[in-house]
Amino acid sequence: MPYKLIAVDVDGTLLDSKMNLTPETIKAIREAVAAGKIFTICTGRPIQGVEPIIEKIGLDLPFITYNGAMIILGKSRRILYAKTMRGEDVRSVYQLGQKLKTTTILWVNNQFYATPLSQNATDYGKLSRTQPLPIDNLDHLISQGVTKVLFYDVPETIEHWAQTVGPQVPSTVNYCTSQPFLLEFFDLEVSKAHALALLGAHYGLTREEMIAIGDGQNDLSMIRYAGLGVAMANADPSIQEAADYVTLSNDQNGVAHVIYRFCLNEPAV
Repeated sequence: MPYKLIAVDVDGTLLDSKMNLTPETIKAIREAVAAGKIFTICTGRPIQGVEPIIEKIGLDLPFITYNGAMIILGKSRRILYAKTMRGEDVRSVYQLGQKLKTTTILWVNNQFYATPLSQNATDYGKLSRTQPLPIDNLDHLISQGVTKVLFYDVPETIEHWAQTVGPQVPSTVNYCTSQPFLLEFFDLEVSKAHALALLGAHYGLTREEMIAIGDGQNDLSMIRYAGLGVAMANADPSIQEAADYVTLSNDQNGVAHVIYRFCLNEPAV
């Protein structure tokens, strides 16, 4: 069965280690779309955090953002799906962040709010291309619908929390690391795999017709879900073990390699 949809993570996958989208990868994406393939970017970022990618590719692609909590078309900004957290879950995770004395971030209506407004919040603002605002009224933010909550801290601390906070997190909340310094919390229903299933239904595609490419823990669900799950050579060994295929690294145009080999039947780069 030919693959018709390619879902690709951003950091550590689509972008190289210098955070660049290479001309070789752009060329492969455009050729795939011209051949009738659907290319979707799956990321923990909000849509504004991938705007430079939208501009460079120059196509109106579907984007899976917030680790699957929102599916949105890049240029038109039409939202195909959105899922917010339960209010009591937001409050519970927020209080956990305060207990752990970490930078706690809430995303509401594509705007993020942080406490404290520290250097971490500023750095995250640069990454997400969004100016942070203070969390002055938690109830008000909850009433608007919180897409996800994040903890921003040093990688060693985040790794420790990812392994130990489970008993303190509500059973209706899913969580994972998206970058070494970020631990993200969202509704239990939210995952990149669930978003792929919804996108497949939108386009009339089965999971067997999909390729998913990633390098991180938040990519595991879609790598396992897709007909062809691909891990980057720079991915953690546990991610590679879960994949059907391991491509080249993000510094070797690993995404383009997959497109040419499995979608365009051309010599891989």
